[in-house]
Amino acid sequence: MPETRHDTLPSPAGLQRRLHLRHLRCALAVARHGSLRRAAEVLSISQPAVTKTLNEVEALLGRPLFLRTSRGVALAPGAEAFLAHAADAVAALNRAVESGHVGTPQAPLRIGVLPSVSPSLLPPVLQAYAQHWPQMHLRLEGGSNEALLNALRQHELDVVIGRMSEPSALAGLRFEHLYSEPLVVVSRPGHPAARQGTDPGHWPLVLPPTGTLIRQLANEYLYPREHPLAQGAIETLDVTLAQELVKAGDYLWFAPLGAVLPELRRGGLVRLPIDITPLESVGVITHADKEPDGRLSALLVALREQARLRHALEQK
Repeated sequence: MPETRHDTLPSPAGLQRRLHLRHLRCALAVARHGSLRRAAEVLSISQPAVTKTLNEVEALLGRPLFLRTSRGVALAPGAEAFLAHAADAVAALNRAVESGHVGTPQAPLRIGVLPSVSPSLLPPVLQAYAQHWPQMHLRLEGGSNEALLNALRQHELDVVIGRMSEPSALAGLRFEHLYSEPLVVVSRPGHPAARQGTDPGHWPLVLPPTGTLIRQLANEYLYPREHPLAQGAIETLDVTLAQELVKAGDYLWFAPLGAVLPELRRGGLVRLPIDITPLESVGVITHADKEPDGRLSALLVALREQARLRHALEQK
């Protein structure tokens, strides 16, 4: 990123005139995805255009917002404050635009949910929610826990159904525990590992991506047993893809129980007798300084009730 002379910086009023919405959207997209390439895809512009726009923002501010790393980009010191205000500004503009369209439907409630959580949790929750809001308009978005929390913090989501994270990742957010679930290992019916109790390290694996919370639990089981993944592994959060891989071949899948529970009940998958601890906490995450509106409150009620029913079934 180019260096900027502080003695030539525009005044605050001049900065406001020269800083455009495209600058804010670009910076927020890069912060959310941690990658110039991914930000370019989301914004439907070229990667050089993203780089050029970031250079303009940083030149206007007189300091960098991002630091390049081997894994993409990271926030520069002090960038969080600017990005938080940028997110507020973009969200406020979006609300203003929506309010100006008289007679148009209410903006959708934007829900971020982990792909490993949605299969068993969301169907009954959304059915219960529809009883309170029959004209509901929801927008569901999947992704990693980190990406969803970033989107929530930047006001691109209204609520996240995710997992407990480090306190630093939840700064400014409120986590409400719903239930805990174990990480399990599943296979197709008739798999030799299911019949013989074979160690999963002898088979190709489907694993959560590196860097996710559930992958950490899988690693805690595999590494002490010196499994080098010699038989191969596929990393994915795509529940449908993982299911098809396991059903069609010899893959074993390390997955949260909620991700495979519907297929276990249907008999499409079987659970291996492997005990992996600790349990994973699933919860609902909202802004700590913002009270939920009526739509979000109804969703929270449905989530809590489903968590209560889930706990009751587990106790039987």
